Amino acid sequence: MRVLGVDPGLTRCGVGVVDGVPGRPCTLVAYHVIHTDPGDDLPLRLLYLDRRLAALVAEHRPQSVAVERVFSQHNLRTVMGTAQAGAVALLAGARAGLPVQTYTPSEVKAAVTGSGQADKAQMISMITRLLRLDAPPKPADAADALALAICHVWRGGTRDRLTAAARAARSGPAAAGPAAAAPVRSGPAARRAARPDAPRPGGAG
Repeated sequence: MRVLGVDPGLTRCGVGVVDGVPGRPCTLVAYHVIHTDPGDDLPLRLLYLDRRLAALVAEHRPQSVAVERVFSQHNLRTVMGTAQAGAVALLAGARAGLPVQTYTPSEVKAAVTGSGQADKAQMISMITRLLRLDAPPKPADAADALALAICHVWRGGTRDRLTAAARAARSGPAAAGPAAAAPVRSGPAARRAARPDAPRPGGAG
């Protein structure tokens, strides 16, 4: 399974891509940080982020997308920008027809380190070891995105398969109804079939 993880941010948006299967170490594919200019208008920044994410999805062709869920922050302006960037990431995955899952920071920490209270240094150290890297991924936004991707490989694979199966069932052919069970007949033959006691042509009346 190839997963593209997104650590959303309006000024810096981390993107990490890994290959892996549940229960085994993942392999690094790539990581990026998308920067937008704080001096630009918000619509232009979101448009640039959307285009870059779409390009990365097309380049790396992931099977799933994992995005950090924004749930609370003290700085309202920061949380608004993060939420807007997160919505763009969700849209990028949905537009590509991919399963998209969100995770809270504590869920990611628990999946990667075994503790939902792990600090930044512990997370980066574990990601470096899990991906067998020579040096920690930098900046931290990229490391967080890789952690999201690893979390989804280990925790979200089964959920994705169930989602895909449900989608296939919804898009499959409709179950045949009673009308499809037997051909519709008309004319004299159909009327005789409906009245088995009726005399046949040429028979005794």
